[in-house]
Amino acid sequence: MALTIGTVQALSACAGWGGGGLGGGGADSINVLMVNNPQMVDLQGLTEKYFTAKTGIRVNYTVLPENDVRDKISQEFTSQAGQYDVASLSNFEIPIYARAKWISPLDGFIAKDPGFDQDDILKPMQTSLSSEGKIYGEPFYGESSFLMYRKDVLAAKGITMPPHPTWPQVADIAAKVDGAQPGMAGICLRGQPGWGQIFAPLTTVVNTFGGTWFEKDWTPGVNAAPFVEAVTFYVDLVREHGEKGAPQAGFTECLNNLTQGSAAMWYDATSAAGSLEAKGSPVRGKIGYVAAPVVKTKSSGWLYAWSWSIQAASTKQENAWKFISWASGKDYENLVGEQLGWSRVPAGKRASTYENPKYLAEAGAFAEPTREAIESADPENPGVQPRPAPGIQFVGIPEFPALGTQVSQYVSSAIAGRMTVKEALDRGQRLAQDVAERYQSREGK
Repeated sequence: MALTIGTVQALSACAGWGGGGLGGGGADSINVLMVNNPQMVDLQGLTEKYFTAKTGIRVNYTVLPENDVRDKISQEFTSQAGQYDVASLSNFEIPIYARAKWISPLDGFIAKDPGFDQDDILKPMQTSLSSEGKIYGEPFYGESSFLMYRKDVLAAKGITMPPHPTWPQVADIAAKVDGAQPGMAGICLRGQPGWGQIFAPLTTVVNTFGGTWFEKDWTPGVNAAPFVEAVTFYVDLVREHGEKGAPQAGFTECLNNLTQGSAAMWYDATSAAGSLEAKGSPVRGKIGYVAAPVVKTKSSGWLYAWSWSIQAASTKQENAWKFISWASGKDYENLVGEQLGWSRVPAGKRASTYENPKYLAEAGAFAEPTREAIESADPENPGVQPRPAPGIQFVGIPEFPALGTQVSQYVSSAIAGRMTVKEALDRGQRLAQDVAERYQSREGK
C-alpha cells in the first residue's frame, strides 16, 4: 500500500500529528528533534562533553513533549524540509515513514560501522524498526509489558503467582486479593481513553483472546466474537476488582496506585519497574514480575521503542549516523551508568545490557523479566491470525491513532457503565469498516 503525502497530512490532522517549525545549524552540526523524556534529557546533557568533543559535530537539539514532538516531526518529515537531520520516532511511525520514503535506510551505515554491533540489538526491536527487509531506525530505549504484583499480599493469602499466568488465573487472583488491605483493589488496569492509553494493554488482551482489529484482507473484527469476549473480560475485571476511577486511570494513575498500596496487581509497561524499585519507593523489594497474561497465544506483551531515524532530505547523513551510533551504542549505556547511575541507563534494546553485572546489580528484580518480555514479542504475528499491518498494541497504519482513540472512548464509557460493551464495539466496527474500505479499494478488493 503506497502512501501519498497529501493523504498522510490529511490524516495527521485527526490523528494529532500536525505542526511545524525550523531548526538551525552549520556545516559541522546536526539538528536533532526529540521527545523530552528523562532519558533524552540525560542524553542532551552528556552530548557536548562526550560526543562533540570527540567528533567535532555539534548537536542542536529541539526537545518537546510527546504530543508536540509528534506534531513537529510529522510536519517536518512529510514536507521533507530537511531542517532536522535526526528525529526520535517510535516503532509505530518508522514503518509508515519508511514506506513513504521520508526516512533513510541505515543498512549501509551499519555495514561500515561494525563497532555498533547491530546483532546485539534485540531481534524484536530490529523487526519493528524495519520495512521491506531494510533497517530504518535504531532504538534508544525500549519496553514491553508484564504483570506486576505484591508478593507479600499474595503470600499472605497463600497464593502463588505462576511465571506465565493466564488471564482467567489473574482474574481469580484479583478476586481473592481485592480488599486484602484497606482500600486495596485486586488489580489496576488502564481505563483512560486514548489509543496509547487503554488500548495499549487492551489490544494485547484482544490478541491473546484470538481477536484482531483487522483480518489479513482488511475485514474489520472489532465486534467479532473474540474481540467482544476480550473487551468484556477486561471491562468486567476492572469494574469488579479494579481501581476506583478506572475510566480516568492511565499509566500514571496505576503506577501511583501500586506504589501507594491501592492495588495488589498491575498489568502495564516494563518501564514502570524502575519507578517501583527506585530508592525511596514504599514498595521497593515487594513487587514480583511475571510474563504478560495469555489465553490462546504463547506470549502477549507489547513492544515499544523510542528510536532514531534520519530524514531522507538530510544533507548531513554521515554525521547523523555518527550521532545515532553513539547515542544507541554500548559505550553510551556504560557512560550513563558510570556518570548518572545504572538505573538511568536507556535499556530495553541490547542483549549485552542484560549481561552487564553493574546494570543487573541495580535492576536485578526486573531485568530478566523485561528482557524475556521484549524477546518474546512478535510485532509481525502477535495473535492467532495473519495481520495486514505490523504492530502488537497498535495497528501500523496512519489511521490507527484516530480510530483507536475514538473506539477507546466508547470502551471507557462501558467501564463507566454508560453503555454496554456490545454498543461500544458495534460503534467501533462501523469506524473500522470506514478505514478498511479505503485499504480494500486501494488493493482492488
